Parts: sequence; structure tokens; C-alpha cells
Amino acid sequence: MKVGIMPLFGGDTAQPEYVARIARGLEERGFHSVWAVDHILLPTQFDSKYPYSADGSFPVDPAVQGLEPFNLLSFIAAHTSRIRLGTGVVVVPQRNPSLTAKQVADLDVLSGGRFDFGVGVGWLAEEFAALGEPWDKRGSRTDDYLRLMQALWTEHESSYAGRFRSLPPCTQYPKPVQQPHPPLYFGGESEPALRRVARFGHWYGLDMLPEEMPDKIAELKVHCDREGRDVADVRIAVCPYAKPCDRDSLKRYEDAGVDQVIMAAFVPGQDAMEAAIDGIASSLL
Repeated sequence: MKVGIMPLFGGDTAQPEYVARIARGLEERGFHSVWAVDHILLPTQFDSKYPYSADGSFPVDPAVQGLEPFNLLSFIAAHTSRIRLGTGVVVVPQRNPSLTAKQVADLDVLSGGRFDFGVGVGWLAEEFAALGEPWDKRGSRTDDYLRLMQALWTEHESSYAGRFRSLPPCTQYPKPVQQPHPPLYFGGESEPALRRVARFGHWYGLDMLPEEMPDKIAELKVHCDREGRDVADVRIAVCPYAKPCDRDSLKRYEDAGVDQVIMAAFVPGQDAMEAAIDGIASSLL
């Protein structure tokens, strides 16, 4: 079982020397991957409910936001050589897809082909509004944007005519190291999310217990069958988030069909983050 980690580098943990030291330590300890969160901004007041807390509250101090994921992972790539780099997850419909495609490809090049592109449709309507992006039809726009990105990643001269975006004939280089492009991991457990997994790539499940996995994987198989795809080809990563996880849990996740468990380290302060990482490493690696 692969074990990844998702630290929240924000506040005093966002210092360059600290990030570099922690990144090197994660690689030396044997973590398979390091993941970065994505919020371009956080409105100081919002009514949207966070889907992964019991009361709908968002568990991150707005004053301690994480570093932008592409910048953070490029920095980590420069200080490591083996650990894989992932986004958990980029909110695709908030961003210009041509720019996102370029950021993905360049990060894959600069990391030597170590990038896993975790994507989602977003949950914070007020963030979309603050960015001037529409909240409605964000799922359909995500599909459209990803198809545009795939054209830019895989074609010498790219063109695209979609429902929400189009491209005239153009080129974008360099292409990703991984072919045809970095793995796409879709965040979410809803039926639309699983349809996207079957259509485009792999699955990034959040806040799920091992015993919840078989039913969801059976549901995913139905969608894969409709797409003419073998569900065994889908890589499954799970972030237990607030759920407890020990070596027994890892075995039960593995038995259920999970390939990787990604542990969250959303704690403020350098000492607290290092203690959290030490605890995860000692209990799971």
C-alpha cells in the first residue's frame, strides 16, 4: 500500500527553507507522494457548507491558506527527486483551462514526470463569485475544460470546439513527460464524480472508511462498463481526512481495492506539523 501525505503549507509553515526541509524529509522517510490543496481565495463570510465536516464548517483558518499548488509543487520538485507530486484537488472550473494545461505540462516536465493531477468541481460558491466565474453547470464546464486540456497535451497543433470553450489552431509546448498526459484523479464520491472517473481517469476519494469502499467501487464498475473500461485499470486513492487510520486500516483499504492512502496534515505551526508528520510516519510507514 502506498502512503501519501497532504500538508497544509500556510502561515509560518510556508517559509521556503521550511518547505524544502519538510519535502526532503518526506522523501527520505518513504512517503510515496505529497499533495497540495487549492483555494485561490477564501471569502471571509460564506453560506456554502463544507461537505466533509459534520456541521458544514470549513476547518481551515482563512488567514492560514495554503500556498498555490502549482507553485508549491514546482518548488518541492526542485528539492526532491523521487516523491510523486499531486493536487488534492485543483478546482478546474475556476481556472482558465489553457493556462492550467500549461501549468500541468510544465510541472510534469520540471519534476521529471512525477505529477498526478487531482481535479474537482468545487464546493464554495462564494469563491466562484469572487473570482467572477459561474457556479452553475460547473460539472459540465469541468468536462469541457479537461477535453480542451487533453487536446493541448496530446496534439502538435491543437484546436478545440466545446460547449463552453474553444481554441483556434494553436500550439502549446513542452508536452508532458507522462504520456498521453499526467494521471487525472477525480475528487468526490457522488454519482457525477464517479462518472468522470470512469470517463477520464482515476479516483481520489475523501473521508471514506474501508467498509464504504466496496459499494462505491461496485458503483464505479457500472460507470466503467458503460464507458467500455475495465474498473481494474482505475487507480484508487483515498484521503481518510478526519477518519482514524492505522496499519490495520491500510490493510482493509488495500483489501477493498485502494492503491494509495493520503493522510492530511492540516495543522498550524511548524512544530505541530512536524509532530503530525512524525505520527503518521511512525504509525503507517
